[in-house]
Amino acid sequence: MFDIGFWELLLIAIIGLVVLGPDRLPVAIRTVRSWISSIRSFSEGVKNELTEELRIQELHSNLKKAEQSDMTNLSPEVAASVKSLKEAAEMVNNPYQDAKKSTLTSDEAEQTIDNQNEKQDK
Repeated sequence: MFDIGFWELLLIAIIGLVVLGPDRLPVAIRTVRSWISSIRSFSEGVKNELTEELRIQELHSNLKKAEQSDMTNLSPEVAASVKSLKEAAEMVNNPYQDAKKSTLTSDEAEQTIDNQNEKQDK
């Protein structure tokens, strides 16, 4: 990461020992280590958010392509994007169903929702 060799680390440790003393040096090392770990976790979170935003942007562009072609003669990647968007919409509409039930056809899903509504009315 910093391209620091063994001798440079040894020199930094000796200077730290002289400046901070043997009592405060372990505390300083722990503090620096916690700062580095928090910076790494923050950068990992930003990386994950950017990746997700890029994925969402790609799905939106593929959906626009599908709408322009009137959902016919879709390329495989556009068809996969449309399928994943439909699955995500079904999961949002029915968040409490099992993953197995979320793969139902739209007619079966509507029938299940009607049955659930009837049970709630009783």
